[in-house]
Amino acid sequence: MSDDKVSIKTPEFVSLQFQTAGLGSRAIAFMIDQAILIIINMIILVILFFVMTGPESLGYSIQTPTIPIAIAIILIFIINAGYFFLLEYMTGGRTIGKKLLGIRVIQDNGHSITLLSSFIRNLLRLIDSLPASYLTGILMIFFHSQHKRLGDVVAGTIVVHERKGKKRLTESSLDKELKERNITGEMLILEEWTLKSFGSKEWNLIKAYSERFTHIEEEERRELTKKLAGILLVKVGIEVEGKNTYDLENLLLSLYLVMREEWEYEL
Repeated sequence: MSDDKVSIKTPEFVSLQFQTAGLGSRAIAFMIDQAILIIINMIILVILFFVMTGPESLGYSIQTPTIPIAIAIILIFIINAGYFFLLEYMTGGRTIGKKLLGIRVIQDNGHSITLLSSFIRNLLRLIDSLPASYLTGILMIFFHSQHKRLGDVVAGTIVVHERKGKKRLTESSLDKELKERNITGEMLILEEWTLKSFGSKEWNLIKAYSERFTHIEEEERRELTKKLAGILLVKVGIEVEGKNTYDLENLLLSLYLVMREEWEYEL
């Protein structure tokens, strides 16, 4: 079944369009993730083998072999059980496989996946994998109108293609200003949980500020910069007291570039 477009209205009444990820892209991403897990499991087993046999070559043996075996089993269980659950939550819905395929998990309301929804959708992998080889999940994804498996339906999530930033055919006045000031998104190093705290309200604020930046009077821009810095920069843990207006402007514009990667898209 081909990939389809879906329109999502956020709680802030912002309408977003996404392209849902179909069976093909999701299957390839899953196989990549499984290959990574297999490699990790093999490494743990190889280490266990050397731990169990290494001392014997030196003339002595481990008195309680059950301890390293138990540790290996616990590690394998934690890694396999937590890989999808933790990665999807901590990296904005992207496992390594999903990131390579350019897809991600989001909530049905367009927001980033929550800890609870990540836990539910991955817990239900147990059912989606039945009776064998993820047959239930495959059939659900193939026939569901939004390509959801059971875990997605219950958790209220959807897998979509990453949306790339719009390509600009001509350099805007803002682009020129950013280049002149040598401003990049790398100026701000923000944790994933910090970005999760921003919603469409904050994005609309920083977007409006940045797009109007070169078109408003200096005095008005100065006042607007101070207000937004007190709202947005403080929220990411940046101290605004003692900083001059030019530095605050640079920080806000850098924040705009960081958030643009997450919020400004095209299909």
